[in-house]
Amino acid sequence: MKKYIVFDVGGTKVKHGLIGEDGRFLEKSAYPTEREDLDRFVADMVEAIRRYRDAHAVEGIAISLPGYINIDTGYSEKAGAVTALHKKNLKEILEERVHLPVEIENDGNCAAIAEKVSGNAQDCDDFICMTIGTGIGGGIYLNGDIYRGRRFMAGEYGMMITYLDGGTMRNMHETSGTASLVFQYRQLKNLQEPVEGEKIFAEAKTDPDVKALLDRWIGHIARGVYNLVVTLNPEKMLIGGGVSAQPYLIEEINRQLEGYEFWEDFKIPVVPCKYRNDAGMLGAFYHFQKMRRKRQAER
Repeated sequence: MKKYIVFDVGGTKVKHGLIGEDGRFLEKSAYPTEREDLDRFVADMVEAIRRYRDAHAVEGIAISLPGYINIDTGYSEKAGAVTALHKKNLKEILEERVHLPVEIENDGNCAAIAEKVSGNAQDCDDFICMTIGTGIGGGIYLNGDIYRGRRFMAGEYGMMITYLDGGTMRNMHETSGTASLVFQYRQLKNLQEPVEGEKIFAEAKTDPDVKALLDRWIGHIARGVYNLVVTLNPEKMLIGGGVSAQPYLIEEINRQLEGYEFWEDFKIPVVPCKYRNDAGMLGAFYHFQKMRRKRQAER
């Protein structure tokens, strides 16, 4: 069986794994993301690749990366929080170092691809996938294909303005990412130590103040969902990221949407993604397969 190395580069950690040609994971691990130093970022990735290759024959490398990614060349105009990769071509850098084919796609698009190929959007030609992590991302399928936009920048929902109060404007990254939820919770509880989102959802069941905070945070997400749905009129809206494992998140998004005046006209299913923390790696693998077929056909 052919095997492939997959990476999902996030702002805090790089998830990686070994996947078989049947799409099943054989190994999975992670290490902290080096966001600013390019040499260290590449060295960490090359070391992970070396460890897999020491034990397995590997056919190629598939990468899910934040930012604006030209899938044909591998060039990233910007790479989200990983500033080391701004205006860099990770595909070229890695192929020169490890002598294996490399394919790269935006992380939100990877999540959408995973859902389309084998997840909760297999029956949809037009759908939106929103991923909730430290910030907000996602992918758009129109007429059965990923819509990337003129400069590979489509699906950057995190840039949408969802809060406006006087002169204060905030985008979805600031209002709706898990970083915002944790920050507000720590302020409420006057905490200095890190907090996991699961703790906040658990406390919301018994603490009215935490529930009010959580519902306000979900309200910003619901507003973004509404704006996307009325703009694109898709068949389905999928919510991804590790936090989508919380049933209350999906329930409350749907409850708040029912309060919007015109939701009944545009109403569609708003459901969790099938794949959560592994969506980026799996989608990157599917993207790798498609790009290799495309490149071979162009020869």
